[in-house]
Amino acid sequence: MVYRHIDFQGNEISLPVSKVVCIGRNYLDHIEEMNSTVSEAPLLFMKPKAALCHMDEPIVIPTDKGECHNELEVSVLLKSPLKNASEDEVKDAIWGIGLGLDLTLREVQAALKKQGQPWERAKSFDNSAPLSGFVPFNETINLDDLRFTLTINEEIRQQGHTELMLHKIIPLIAHMSSIFTLDSGDVILTGTPKGVGKLSPADKVEASLDGFITVSSKVVAE
Repeated sequence: MVYRHIDFQGNEISLPVSKVVCIGRNYLDHIEEMNSTVSEAPLLFMKPKAALCHMDEPIVIPTDKGECHNELEVSVLLKSPLKNASEDEVKDAIWGIGLGLDLTLREVQAALKKQGQPWERAKSFDNSAPLSGFVPFNETINLDDLRFTLTINEEIRQQGHTELMLHKIIPLIAHMSSIFTLDSGDVILTGTPKGVGKLSPADKVEASLDGFITVSSKVVAE
């Protein structure tokens, strides 16, 4: 199925499908589990629109490139462009919030890190960004108090709380807009907590954004 942005009820959102902008190392517990270091400035990378797919459809993973790991994150959909934006401008530009999986080929990433190369081969392959539908954003939603959970085969694998982010969502998006223009229809993935691990074909996946969204899916081989 061709990806289109949808709301949490499955209705299509009239926004273009564009790039995904991601941050790495935004939760201390994940930094520690990966034996990484804290980045003073946000560590940014991108996924192309071919990475986008719907999380409630089967999650397709490569099986010939080593382990593919889950990284569940809060996602943000932008409805208008941002360049050198203020925090108020960022808030006005948000269409909604949801969940996204930053699927990662961990062995490929480890080899790239060792060589000092960018991560795109590990992070930006087709269908590497399964997304939930989006909940319309309003002033009653506190982006610094969102809890989210990932279960694999009915066992909790990841639990996150945006309060624990090193770079909070609104300042993070403002910073991104100072580096490059963010476009209408862009999706921001805001970082993952600890609990990343191997996905295998036939795994049952459930992702929830507490009080807003629950999405169920399964993993299949490419």
